[in-house]
Amino acid sequence: MKVGLIGLPNSGKTSLFYALTRGEGSPLGGGSSALIGVVPVPDPRYTFAIDLFHPKKRSPATIEVLDGAAQVGQSASGHGQKFGSDFFVGIRSVDAIVQVVRGYESVSLPDAPNPLKEANAISEELLLADLQVIENRLERIKKQLATRKQSTVVPEVLEQEVLLRLKETLDEFKPLRLIEMNEDEKRIIKNFDFLTLKPVIIVVNIAEKDIADSADLPLLAALKEQAESDGTEVIALCASVEQEVAGLPEDEQREYLDALGIEEPARDRLIRAAYRALGVQSFFTVGEDEVRAWTIPQGATALTSAGRIHSDLARGFIRAEVLAFDDLIAAKTWDAAKSANKLRLEGKEYIVKDGDILNIRFKV
Repeated sequence: MKVGLIGLPNSGKTSLFYALTRGEGSPLGGGSSALIGVVPVPDPRYTFAIDLFHPKKRSPATIEVLDGAAQVGQSASGHGQKFGSDFFVGIRSVDAIVQVVRGYESVSLPDAPNPLKEANAISEELLLADLQVIENRLERIKKQLATRKQSTVVPEVLEQEVLLRLKETLDEFKPLRLIEMNEDEKRIIKNFDFLTLKPVIIVVNIAEKDIADSADLPLLAALKEQAESDGTEVIALCASVEQEVAGLPEDEQREYLDALGIEEPARDRLIRAAYRALGVQSFFTVGEDEVRAWTIPQGATALTSAGRIHSDLARGFIRAEVLAFDDLIAAKTWDAAKSANKLRLEGKEYIVKDGDILNIRFKV
């Protein structure tokens, strides 16, 4: 699972990137200035399992975080922003987009912060980028069809129909994620990686002095109202403080956060928001050899989850031994949970719940 950060200059997206990755990251490559890092997913259930089983191998769920290349300057007219050709480098490959917008005053910046205006400017660029892709593809399809004499329906005709429908939505300045599509339509557009199909989370980078009042800042009211109508989550944080916290030893972080009135670090809040936006959840495999957290879509079956572990487990699936994590915590040990009849057998169609512990019985 990959999340991409995009934002205008001075928005604080790179500070947020280093806060999430604890100061680590590597170049994406290809001559781009984009950075990429891997972030372990914080989960108290995973920590509990580690303390209980003391496994030889520890494998938390992870999220890749991309700090998108954002070469942005003034437009030729001197008004507004000019987005460079590499603004979306790597962003089409991500599963969710985090828009980072400025919500703090600065003597070095002439304009007052306007989170709603900034978020809308980025959203417009996402939309225009998708529109350009569609128009380019439609032009190629038109040329291909012009060289054909047969009147039978060909794949290009079906693709053309779908793309024209999407273009109508973009022409109305609406993101493609608002459109309902059937499975055939999704298959046709799958490889386009349209930006406005991806879930969006908006992060407002506020001043340190506003942390305590972040829930009720008047500056965020208009943005929150629009985001609520769009079904988009808004998170307010101070990126510079979060970056500073991430650089502290683990035992000092909690004390520092408490002093600032921050309930939990940005990493935890943003990852949970990403899970909600993407509709995913975790299940676990546990034991003395390894404790591992796995990420699956909500609604995934036991068979799908078995295949996530290894294709052989799905191919030879017999039954899944399932233990709810809350039952393990209540029982304190695996044997106690088993003695209390909390361990049950489920078939391949069982819908795995968030936090389930699975042991797959299989034969190949």
